[in-house]
Order: sequence, then structure tokens, then C-alpha cells
Amino acid sequence: MHAGIRTLGLFSVLTLLFVGIGAAVGYFVQELYLGLLIMLVLSIVMNLYAYFGSKRAVMRRHKVKVVTEADQPKLYNIVKKISVNAGMPMPEVGIMYNQSPNAFATGRNPRNSIVVATSGLLELLDDDELEGVMAHEMAHVKNRDVLIMSVAATVAGVISFLSTYLLFAGLRNSRDNPTALAIGVLSYLLLPIAAMLIQLGISRGREFEADRIGAGFTGNPLALASALRKLEYGIAKTPINNAKHQENNADAHLWIEAPAAKGKGGVSKMFSTHPPIAQRIQKLEEMAPKENPFN
Repeated sequence: MHAGIRTLGLFSVLTLLFVGIGAAVGYFVQELYLGLLIMLVLSIVMNLYAYFGSKRAVMRRHKVKVVTEADQPKLYNIVKKISVNAGMPMPEVGIMYNQSPNAFATGRNPRNSIVVATSGLLELLDDDELEGVMAHEMAHVKNRDVLIMSVAATVAGVISFLSTYLLFAGLRNSRDNPTALAIGVLSYLLLPIAAMLIQLGISRGREFEADRIGAGFTGNPLALASALRKLEYGIAKTPINNAKHQENNADAHLWIEAPAAKGKGGVSKMFSTHPPIAQRIQKLEEMAPKENPFN
């Protein structure tokens, strides 16, 4: 409930930023409603693309191969078991051939989704840990987090694009209107950072929630905690976004853990798509049933 309220609040702030930029665009073109209309049309077009096209685009970018039960019986049957426990449609199952251990889910709804594991993940984890990871990804599907993050990323991207427009508009009008220049410079410097921080805050909140719900699907939160410990070490040793995979930065929010080792400082946490693994493990351990010392 707290994660949902937090996400709603962050989306509200992101929407206010969006509307504010629309008003600023209208100010520069001398027509407020025209600026808001431009923002509305852009947001509709970009969100339609994010809604209908993101799944296939991500699969192509990461060279995901859809597999069957005959291809990958262990992985396929784990996903099938989770889908039954969660009361969800069976998603497509995919493999990304990469030695870095990781997993992600994508798709606009539970009936149009895919859960993907890297080959490195299958080699690193035991069956219970793999089940915990795939349950986490199924929780993202059930919560429609891929859609939520696609919309957040789209809005943040449009805000960044239009802040550049405001800068050039301010420079063009600076001689006659110094206020326009000030608005343009401040917009260019501050709005993309604000939008990104809000987007990242939404992402971190959804990760905690997927951990919680995924652990509920399996009834074994400690298996996911164990998997996260192994992932932290494995990703640090073999990150996905090496020199050949820099494009993964754009999709960092999709993975169960960021596809590169993270810094540990406060600024690093603020700009991270995922909460610190130590915090995630602590919350999962708190979910585990406590042993009765008198038994």
C-alpha cells in the first residue's frame, strides 16, 4: 500500500512537471492552450508506442530467444508453476545468451508478456533461487510495472527534450525578453534532473514491491534473498553493460538488479534504478517465518 501511494505521488509530481513545461511552451509561442495541446499530443503518441511496441523492441535489442518446454524444461516449468500459484496466464519464456547473471520481464499486460533469464543466471542459481527470481519478474508482470515504467520513462524523455526546446527559445527571445532566457536556462538545467530522479524513485519502489509479491508467490523469501546475494557478486564480476552492451543502460530499470556494479555512496543511491541489495535482503528476511525456539 505504501509503495502504491508513493508511486502515485511521484507520478503526480511528474505530471505537474509535464504540465508546467506545457505552459512554458505556450508562453513562448504566445498561446498557453497551444503549448498544453502540443504536450498532450506528444504524450499520447509516445505512450502508445511505449504501450504497444516496447516488448518487441526490448527483445530485439537484447537478442532474446523465446524457448519452449522442450528447449529449457527447468526454466519453463518453474515459470509455469509460478503462473499457476499466482493465478496468472503463462507468459512467454526467453533466454538471453550472456554470462552476466540477470533476468527481466517486459510486456504491456499479463497476457502479452515475457520473462527472460540470462544463460549466466541459469548457471549460477539453484532451483529454489531461480524460482525466487522468476517469481519476482512475474510480480512485475502482475503489477503491470513494465507499463508504469514505460510511461514514466516516456514522460521523463519528453520533458528532457522540451527543456532543450525551451533553452533555444529563450536564447532566441533573450534580447527582447530576458525572463524568457532565465526560464529557458533554468528549465534546461533543472527539469531533466528532476524528472529523472522521480522516474528512478518510482523504479526503486516497484522493485521492493516485486520482491514482496514474488516471495508471496513462492512462499520462500529466503530463496530470493540468497539469489540476490549471488547476483550482486556475479554482476560485479561480469556486468552486462560492458563495452559491447552500452545500450543496456536505457533498460536498467527492467532487470531484477542493475546490469552493472553500483556505487555505495548517497549520490549513487539517488541515481540508481534499484534499491541497495542489502535493504532488499533485509526486507525479505523479515518476511521469513520465525523459528519457534520451544519446538
